[in-house]
Amino acid sequence: MIAIIDYSIGNLASVANMFKHLGVECEITSDFETIGRADKIVLPGNGAFDACMQGLRSSGLIPLLEERVLHEKIPLLGICVGAQMLGHSSAEGSEPGLGWIDMKIKRLPSLTYLRIPHMGWCEVKRSAPTHPLLQDLDDDARFYFVHSYYMEPASLQDVLLTANYGLNFAAAVCVKNMIGVQFHPEKSHRFGKQLLKQFSRGV
Repeated sequence: MIAIIDYSIGNLASVANMFKHLGVECEITSDFETIGRADKIVLPGNGAFDACMQGLRSSGLIPLLEERVLHEKIPLLGICVGAQMLGHSSAEGSEPGLGWIDMKIKRLPSLTYLRIPHMGWCEVKRSAPTHPLLQDLDDDARFYFVHSYYMEPASLQDVLLTANYGLNFAAAVCVKNMIGVQFHPEKSHRFGKQLLKQFSRGV
């Protein structure tokens, strides 16, 4: 069972609907017992970094998530701001992140020919072609992005996918059992469906 963490922020229903369409058992939850027996965890996030971190801290779930993800090593998928929260900090705000992945969050460049936020479909390129999460993913894969900030991991080896919007940036990162995607797989049709299918299989 996949636990989709409910801390009153994020497009939870869309994520759950995509998993259900795949025939994967999932539950939107903030219940400690339910999260404690989950096989995998999804950490969504929408809006501002500080608001998301404050919401997650207020939920009281961080110690449990740390136990499950950092110590028990169950797979975690962070989506959009949920992925950014895995890093140390964000240029968007002053709240510290979870610090589970060695990365910072930076603002996309202000260029006259590009609108901020970056909103819409964008092609991605593989940085780790053999990773199981990317199995069967088409070479022309595109995902739906809505963001003004991007992930910058300390190590390029942690990058799975890159995209370009004024600069090349990490569209997906992975460290051990933790995956973060800057895009919204639940809004990315067949490409997002394939990625979530691979995650549900135990990547």
